[in-house]
Amino acid sequence: MVKKKAKNKKPSQRWTKYKLSGNKLEKAKTCPKCGPGMFLGVHKDRLYCGSCKYTEFLKK
Repeated sequence: MVKKKAKNKKPSQRWTKYKLSGNKLEKAKTCPKCGPGMFLGVHKDRLYCGSCKYTEFLKK
């Protein structure tokens, strides 16, 4: 059998979760269940943790 070629995975872009405004470093919201290493994904109407499935709905 022929071995399948490994697909290249997209590298983590964790650096996009941090923003520098003036002398202040702002970071994205982290998951309260998982801890400071896991960031919440930002969607149109909610914040979502892909690891533990925690969801916060944004108010309109």
